[in-house]
Amino acid sequence: MFILAFVLGCVVDTTEAKDNFELRFMLKNRVPYKETGYFSKLICDYIDKNENVSHLYGNFPDIEGFRKQIIEKGNQFSDNARIMLFETLKGQYKEVNISEETTQNISLLKKSNTYTITTGHQLNVFTGPMYFLYKIVSTINLAKKLKENFPEENFVPVYWMATEDHDFEEINHLFLENKKVAWEVESSGPVGRKSTQTIETVFEEFSSIIGNNKNADKLKSLFKKSYVEQKTLTEATKYLVNELFGETGLVIVDGDDKKLKSLLIPYVKKELLESYAVKSIQETNTFLEKHYRLQVTPREINFFYIEDTVRERIVFEDGLYKVNNTEIAFTKEEILTELNKNPEKFSPNVIMRPLYQEVVLPNLSYIGGGGELAYWLQLKELFNSSNIPFPILMLRNSVLFTTEKLSKKLEKIGAGYPDLFLKQDILCKKTVKDCSTLELSFQDQKNKLKAIFDELKPLIEQTDVTFKGALEAQEKKQMKGIKNLEHRLQRAEQRKHADLVTRIKAIQDALFPRKGLQERNQNFATLYKFYGEEIFSELFENLDPFDFRFYVLEL
Repeated sequence: MFILAFVLGCVVDTTEAKDNFELRFMLKNRVPYKETGYFSKLICDYIDKNENVSHLYGNFPDIEGFRKQIIEKGNQFSDNARIMLFETLKGQYKEVNISEETTQNISLLKKSNTYTITTGHQLNVFTGPMYFLYKIVSTINLAKKLKENFPEENFVPVYWMATEDHDFEEINHLFLENKKVAWEVESSGPVGRKSTQTIETVFEEFSSIIGNNKNADKLKSLFKKSYVEQKTLTEATKYLVNELFGETGLVIVDGDDKKLKSLLIPYVKKELLESYAVKSIQETNTFLEKHYRLQVTPREINFFYIEDTVRERIVFEDGLYKVNNTEIAFTKEEILTELNKNPEKFSPNVIMRPLYQEVVLPNLSYIGGGGELAYWLQLKELFNSSNIPFPILMLRNSVLFTTEKLSKKLEKIGAGYPDLFLKQDILCKKTVKDCSTLELSFQDQKNKLKAIFDELKPLIEQTDVTFKGALEAQEKKQMKGIKNLEHRLQRAEQRKHADLVTRIKAIQDALFPRKGLQERNQNFATLYKFYGEEIFSELFENLDPFDFRFYVLEL
C-alpha cells in the first residue's frame, strides 16, 4: 500500500523508508515567467528588455552587460576597500571551519581583478522556504559561468546575511510536509543578535515531523549543530550555510560589522544632513506609480539606530535627531560624533541596504527574487547620486518539483505544466473547454446581439428621448441573459466532466501548496530526507542563471 507524503508539495512513493534514492532530475518544462502569473509586469518588462524600463537599470544581465560592468566596477572599487574587506572577512571567519575553496576566494578579494556575485537572504529558521537554495545555487552558478567567459578575472559568490533585519515574524517559521513549525518567542532588535537559547523545542518538533533515515538523521545533526549549539541566529545561519555550500567557495558576509560600516559613514552623513535618498529617487517613484506598482516607499531618513534589543528609525523632529519609540536624541553635532565613533549603530533600511552592499563589495551583480529586484529598480538614481556603479540585477532561478507519477496523470488529462500555473477556476474552465465537443463561449452571439442594438441606436435621434433609456435597458437585459446562459452551459460541462476537474485540481493542489508557489511554501528538508546531498549537485547541473524561465524538474 502506498503511503502518500508531501515532498515540496509533490506526492512521492514512500512505501519503504529507504536511506538513499538514486536522484536524477528530468527537465520537463521551462515556462516563461510572464506566463506563470506569479511575476509582476515590471519584472517581466525588465527581463524582456522593454524600452519603457531601460532607464531604471544600467547593464543588462547578459555576457556583454557583464563585460561593461567589470570595467565600471574595476575603475571605481579601491585597493583600500579590498584590504578592509579581506581583513574583515578573516575576522568574521575566525571561529568557522572554513573550506580551502572559501579561504582562497577570500584571499582573491585582495586582487584588483576579483569581483563578487551576491545574493542576500533573511535568517529564516532552518532556512525557511525552498527558494533559499535557488538564490545561492544561482549565485554560485553565475560565478562559474562568468569565469568561463572571462578567464582572466576572478568571481567570488557571496551570501549576504540580513542580520540587521528586525521583522522576526517573517523568519520565525517554516512549512514542513504541510505542517507549520514556528519559533514562538518575543523578539526585538536585529534578528541576527537574537539568542538561540529557546530554539531547542523547535528543533524537537522539526525532528518529529522529518522522522528517521540516514539522510534525515544527517540533516537533524546539522540543524542541531547549527541552531541548538550556536549562540545567536547569525552564528546559526552562518554555520549552516557554510556547511551546505562552503566547498563551493561561497563567502558569507555579515553586514552588522563596525569595520564594514565605517566605509558607509560618508553616505550616512549625507543622508542625515541632506535626506538625499528620497530626493534622488523621487522622479523614478513617480514613473513607477504611474505605470507599475511601487515596491517600497523611502523615508526622510533611511537609517535605523540599533543596539542589541533596539532597531528603530532615526527621525528629525524639532531640530533633533530622535530614535523613534525611545528617549534617545541627538543634536546635529552629537549624531555626527556618534556616527564616527560607533558606525555599527547605524543600520540601513531597505532603501539604503543595497547601497551599503555595493560600497563594501567589488560587486557586479545582485541575484534576487521578483519582489527584491522590483525595489532595486527604484534605486538607480540613488546610486548615481552616490557615485557608485549600479549592479546588474539577475532574477534567481525558480523551480517546480514534480514526480513521474504526477507527470503521467497530467498527460492522461491532456494538460501541460504551464496550465498548472493558472488560477484554479481558470484552469478548470480551460480543462473542460479543451476536452469538450461544444463551443463554450457565446462571444459570437454577444457580438451579433451588440450589432443589432448598434443598428437601433440611430433611431434615438429621430424619436422621443425616452427611447434611449428603453433601448439601453433592453440591451443590458439581453446581454445579461446570454451571459447567464453561457455560464450555465459552462457549469453543465464542468458537471459532465467532474472527474476530470477533480483530478486536475488534485494535481495542482499537490504541486501548489496553499494555492501558492511550492518554492515559497515548502522547506527543502523532506526532499533532502529522500535524496540527500545529491539535490545540490543536481540543482547546480540543471539550473542556468541566464535562462529566465520557470523550471519544472521531475524527480
